[in-house]
Formats: sequence, structure tokens, C-alpha cells
Amino acid sequence: MVKIVRLEPIAQETAVETNGNLLSVLISKDLDVLRECGGRGMCATCHVYVKDGMAALTPINRREQRTLEVITSCQNNSRLACQARVVSNGVVVELPPGMYINSIQDIEALIGRRAEQNLLHPITGQVLVEEGKLITRSMLKQIEKSTNLNFGEFFSRSSDV
Repeated sequence: MVKIVRLEPIAQETAVETNGNLLSVLISKDLDVLRECGGRGMCATCHVYVKDGMAALTPINRREQRTLEVITSCQNNSRLACQARVVSNGVVVELPPGMYINSIQDIEALIGRRAEQNLLHPITGQVLVEEGKLITRSMLKQIEKSTNLNFGEFFSRSSDV
């Protein structure tokens, strides 16, 4: 059976099979979702806010809860799109403002330009560079010192609990 999910702020509706996850909805609309952990619920790169219809989704499992506890920008209506499965109609989802980055090289390529949107850490959701800020080499060095941006190593050490 098909269920309808509404995506905000792009004001689009899309169909998903019953028990289909929200990640498939985002991918079907060509939204930029990194899926850094491959949909295992271990990163924040598919983090979304459920604006309406939380009861129309499967309950939060232990792995998702643990991951959400790590995200500093997390709210009561936060879910990981890869773990949230749609069981009935009425779901309205909003993507967090900003863009998750894979590595420090993603920011390096933008040196000398202003960030078009917030650049977010893929595991914690922390804003690394605010929208409108000029990206400089000194800013890059500061980010490298203050954050661990070796995501591949993090995910290879993480276990599926």
C-alpha cells in the first residue's frame, strides 16, 4: 500500500510503500543526502525533523536513539531518515538547514568564497561554517584542530549494535 509524505520547505509530496523508509523518499526527490554510514543509523547525514505525523512512523530503535543523542542540534521531532519507516499517511518532513560535508577537502575547495549555506559536521550536526561567512585557510585550520574529520575511520570502527 502506498503512503504520501510531504517534504518541506520544498513543498512537495511523494509516495512511498508502507514500511518504506524516509531515506528512500529523500533519494527519490534527488535531495542531497550523504548516507555516510550506508543507512545503518550510525551517522547524522540523513537527519530530518518530523513536523507532523511522528505517530505515522515506526518507533525509534536503540541504534537510532544512540545516534540522535550524539547530534547536538537534535530536537524531540528529530529522526534518522534511514531508520524511520512510514506506516500511515500524514508525515511532514523538513530537512535541517545546511549541508553535511564528507571531509575537510570539501571545505578546502571553497576557500575564498562565502558559504552558501551552513556547512555541517556529518556525525554531530555541528555547524562548521555559518551561511554567509567567508571561508579562509585560517578558518580551515581552526576547524581541523577543533574537530575530528576522519569520518571513514569512525564508520569502519563503529559496530552495528
